[in-house]
Amino acid sequence: MNSFIPWIGGKKLLRKEILSRFPKEQPSRYIEVFGGAGWVLFAKEHNSKQLEVYNDLNGDLVNLYRCVKYHAQEVQRECEFLLNSREIFINYKEQMNINGLTDIQRAARFLYLIKVSFGADGKTYGTNAKNISYSVNMLPEISKRLNRVVIENKSYDNLIKVYDRNNALFYLDPPYYKTEKYYGNLFDEEDHIKLRDILKDIKGKFILSYNDCAFIRELYSDFYIEEVERNNNLVKDGDSRYKELIIRNYK
Repeated sequence: MNSFIPWIGGKKLLRKEILSRFPKEQPSRYIEVFGGAGWVLFAKEHNSKQLEVYNDLNGDLVNLYRCVKYHAQEVQRECEFLLNSREIFINYKEQMNINGLTDIQRAARFLYLIKVSFGADGKTYGTNAKNISYSVNMLPEISKRLNRVVIENKSYDNLIKVYDRNNALFYLDPPYYKTEKYYGNLFDEEDHIKLRDILKDIKGKFILSYNDCAFIRELYSDFYIEEVERNNNLVKDGDSRYKELIIRNYK
């Protein structure tokens, strides 16, 4: 199934490549460390016996997932009759910075902001014809898919420590190198190195997606690195292909 939201760096176009490289033997726990839009989680085969974990450090994003999981109909009602409007966008963006909203009200406003904004940044009105009702109509289905998913709001290092086991598979989609500012400066160059150091010593397996650059290739030179290409939707003229890396600690 598809995700119900867009997100900066979302893996809609790369999810099949990632899933095709999952271990043949299904692990008993699957953890998405940098959850975002959850494209891989929603696309993967659901196994009721497998522990699934969605994590993100963005508190508004995690609140949206939790409200959709437990209160999908209430979020839908909060989104009724919404139009693609610059005025509503500005009002909702201002309201996110004040106290007094319920979790459901905050979730509905955040959903609206990322759907209508440019590049899902939640800050800039997109001036595009966005179908808001598409995401809202999906919420009951998304709620069912999230029924047994554990939703966490932890730092990547703490999350990996908590869930690491021999039978764990971590999928990681960290902010790409030199694009960290688009994620609120919650990740920097030292974090790229720290993440690599943590992954070197985990008990479980990991699969990692990154932008293709010399820094990342050198950083993960001790692991299996594959180059893949996809269309770059942000480029209208010239070379529309974008190279990415899929990195694993298993064959």
